[in-house]
Amino acid sequence: MDKNTIIEQVGKKIAEEILNEPGRKISADESLISSGLIDSFSLVDLALIAEDLYGVQIDDAELSADIFDTLNQLAELILERS
Repeated sequence: MDKNTIIEQVGKKIAEEILNEPGRKISADESLISSGLIDSFSLVDLALIAEDLYGVQIDDAELSADIFDTLNQLAELILERS
């Protein structure tokens, strides 16, 4: 599993399941939370996507824009834990 694959897969899931925009492309450095693309309530959904796809555990305390604001950040977290 490589970082680009994670970014592509998670970006696709966010577009389909959180944004309800299946054709939307999310770039690796696009701000998800601080830009308002997704709201804080969707952080739990984002964590569940990462857990379901990659089997990584994400603590509730980690559900913040500091850790999850870009697909790059999320991919790095997944790689560290897998």
